[in-house]
Amino acid sequence: MADSEHSPTPNCLAACTSFSRTRKGIFLWVEMVLCLVIIICYSASRVMGYLTVPVVEMVLAGLFLVIYMLNIHHQIQFINWPWSDFFRGLIASVLFFITSLVTIIRNADSQSMVGGVFGLLATVMFAYDAYRTFQDQRSRHTPAATESPDGPS
Repeated sequence: MADSEHSPTPNCLAACTSFSRTRKGIFLWVEMVLCLVIIICYSASRVMGYLTVPVVEMVLAGLFLVIYMLNIHHQIQFINWPWSDFFRGLIASVLFFITSLVTIIRNADSQSMVGGVFGLLATVMFAYDAYRTFQDQRSRHTPAATESPDGPS
């Protein structure tokens, strides 16, 4: 009897892999890999003080990846997830831009230089992700009616 019943919830693995193939899923995976590469470069160099930005952004990207994969954003609706994701990407792009320029200008060693270049690449990636999130949010918005339903006065 239990074999013939169909579970109303989809397979978790199928849901996770289907989200990972979307544009947003690919962005989040690429952002996490870029942050990991930057962490490796900075930890091998003499400028380990700049590890905070890639570590925090990798954790946040992973958190949003899990939230979107498991459809938690549909269950917890008191948080505006698209705007949260937009501000995450915007703040990350600004912070990566600043830290990357500082590490490139200081030119402490080749590892920090490579980390700075990957940081500039991450700047572009996070900024584009924020831009796409903003465009998606803007396209979902419907403007309010400007005329009264009774017609022009």
